[in-house]
Amino acid sequence: MEKFKEFISENTINWLLEDDNPSVKYYTLIDLLGKPINDKDVTTTKEQIMKTGIVPKILLKQKPEGYWGVKDDFYVRSKYKGTVWNIIILAEMGADGEDSNIKKTCEFIFKKSQVPTNGGFSYGSTTSDGGAPGKVLPCLTGNMVWSLIRFGYLNDPRVQKGIQWITKYQRFDDGEQKLPKDWPYRAHKACFSKHSCHMGVVKTLKTLAEIPKNKRNPNVKNTINQAVEYLLMHHIYKRSHDLTKKSKPGWLRLGFPLMYQTDILEILGILTRLGVSDERMQDAIDIVISKQDEQGRWILENTFNGRFITNIETKGKPSKWITLNAIRVLKNYNG
Repeated sequence: MEKFKEFISENTINWLLEDDNPSVKYYTLIDLLGKPINDKDVTTTKEQIMKTGIVPKILLKQKPEGYWGVKDDFYVRSKYKGTVWNIIILAEMGADGEDSNIKKTCEFIFKKSQVPTNGGFSYGSTTSDGGAPGKVLPCLTGNMVWSLIRFGYLNDPRVQKGIQWITKYQRFDDGEQKLPKDWPYRAHKACFSKHSCHMGVVKTLKTLAEIPKNKRNPNVKNTINQAVEYLLMHHIYKRSHDLTKKSKPGWLRLGFPLMYQTDILEILGILTRLGVSDERMQDAIDIVISKQDEQGRWILENTFNGRFITNIETKGKPSKWITLNAIRVLKNYNG
């Protein structure tokens, strides 16, 4: 909508285009200014992502085999410094999937986290934990498949198998359905219960939205439709059976990166990327707008800084990532 321009100034754009954050600059060029991928400024900035800022700091700590920290402890005890978490950050930053170090990490994740028999991704090592099929999580599977798609692995049979896991097992229950008793539902009541885990639904939709339209099969399209309606039914952040109540107040505090957590800005970003425009989004849209400061920027309100390998922006200060994502939403929203 053209109306979004009232929320963005030349000063804000110039701030996002500063060289200190090449990832934000890159996405500002292509998503806000509409520059083509082969534009000279775009290609130069893409190259800088691997040389300046967060990405090289993370890769500096990478082990030769492509992992971080303890080899078989890539999720639980290594929060948020292990391999699983760093691949999410690198994908968010727009790191180059053709880089040899990124490729090593992707292959490590395939080998250590993906369960070959079903395609889901496990928080236990599949090479040292009996295959770890009982440790597959929907949010983790979503995050890993999303990251791998971002790095160019969409057509890889292993990623296709991960997508199949998502479309087969992800549920969108709202407290009224009867949960199946078979795997994986019995093992993960927190993820699959009478009410589906909100974060699992969000990461599922985030993943499937990354698939180009012309490559979405009927199962993918159907899962997208179910996930979209589930989130709209909750008005993004509310309890569907009592819309006067928030599901989690923390979802109103905007953060980046969110790992397995979520917030209203991430959800709106996914929905608007899919072209969804629905009156049930408006309340959340208004909350995002209300958080813009007098300089046309948004604040980092929620962070895992201190737990990452390197901090990403500063809590309580204007955030280029939150500002970029907020403007993306307002630009794509047609309400």
